[in-house]
Amino acid sequence: MTVPAAVEDLLRTLAPQVLGTLVRRHGAFDACEDAVQEALLAAAVQWPGDGVPENPRGWLLTVATRRLTDQWRSERARRDREAAVFTKERGDEAGPALDEDDRPGDRDDTLTLLFLCCHPALSPPSQVALTLRAVGGLTTVQIARAFLVPEATMAQRVSRAKQKIKASGARFAPPPPDERDERLRAVLHVLYLIFNEGYTASSGPDLQRADLTAEAIRLARALHRLLPDDGEAAGLLALMLLTDARRAARSGDGGLLIPLTEQDRTLWNRDAIDEGTALVTDALTWSPPGPYQLQAAIAAVHAEAARPEDTDWPQIVALYRLLSHLSPNPMVTLNEAVAVAMVDGPSAGLDLLRPLDADDRMSGHHRLAAVRAHLLEMAGDADAAREAYRQAARTTTSLPERRYLESRAARLTR
Repeated sequence: MTVPAAVEDLLRTLAPQVLGTLVRRHGAFDACEDAVQEALLAAAVQWPGDGVPENPRGWLLTVATRRLTDQWRSERARRDREAAVFTKERGDEAGPALDEDDRPGDRDDTLTLLFLCCHPALSPPSQVALTLRAVGGLTTVQIARAFLVPEATMAQRVSRAKQKIKASGARFAPPPPDERDERLRAVLHVLYLIFNEGYTASSGPDLQRADLTAEAIRLARALHRLLPDDGEAAGLLALMLLTDARRAARSGDGGLLIPLTEQDRTLWNRDAIDEGTALVTDALTWSPPGPYQLQAAIAAVHAEAARPEDTDWPQIVALYRLLSHLSPNPMVTLNEAVAVAMVDGPSAGLDLLRPLDADDRMSGHHRLAAVRAHLLEMAGDADAAREAYRQAARTTTSLPERRYLESRAARLTR
């Protein structure tokens, strides 16, 4: 089934709003989410031929409510609850009657829904899956395809996530003030994970999955719209835009990965760069710098350089050092090592990498071996660099990365 892009975008936008309204009214997140998915499917089938209803949100809400009604009515043990919950049901699919709080311009429950999908009772993979399904409006099949796992596996992951939400006793309400910052960090992290998986696929034949990066950016835009005064929400959106702007230049013939320093910068998306740069520049003027703002600032410095040799590496080193202070992380150290090598020489960068050998999070990680190989090559140690490239190639699960690393090793073969 092919759904026009405009209809698909509209459904993605409306999905969390409709689900939020249903859960706020009736609770039972799992049942409401299933009902909304059925309503989205019905719309995807009917709207391309019949046209988009005058009130598409109301249409979806009515259809989903009826699916929910049918489901609960079929459960004989819940007849009493069904009678109490649906006493206010009215209207039809062609012209649904809405409660006052469901008319155009009413409250948007998307943020509350994001908080629920990123509940601390869930593992990060479950948070990602549930966010894509409930807030992104993706089907289980689409999510499974994006992450290269069987549909049954993803269906179980989503089902278990909904069961954990139910078992945790979580209410559909904003988190208490003392939990809000931590829960918001979880939401930002989930969107960051979705984007990263799309930008550099962790496994499989493709370097990138544009559907995931596009969805992450769309959700980040929604979050920024809901939280315009949050510097990190702005920073995350800026980081995604500035990073995704390089997508067209990241691979060559046969999908071979092209590193940043060798990319054709005329292929970079200048509109996305301008938008991302403006976002992070503005955020840093009024918000205390956070990890996403700093990463976006680093990406903006790279984007400002018309040629690799024009890159302001000292500024990038300073930003990485601040980032390491605010958010110590081995991946930050990896990137900092490259920047330091560009300023102080490869030996200084290699010195930064040595402590990571004892870090369990990096043990056997292909990126540590890849960065070490790059710095050894810079230092002129071809033999050690070749072996490090080969080690990185053996441990990555991404075919484009493996081909790139093997090609670098082959280039150094005597």
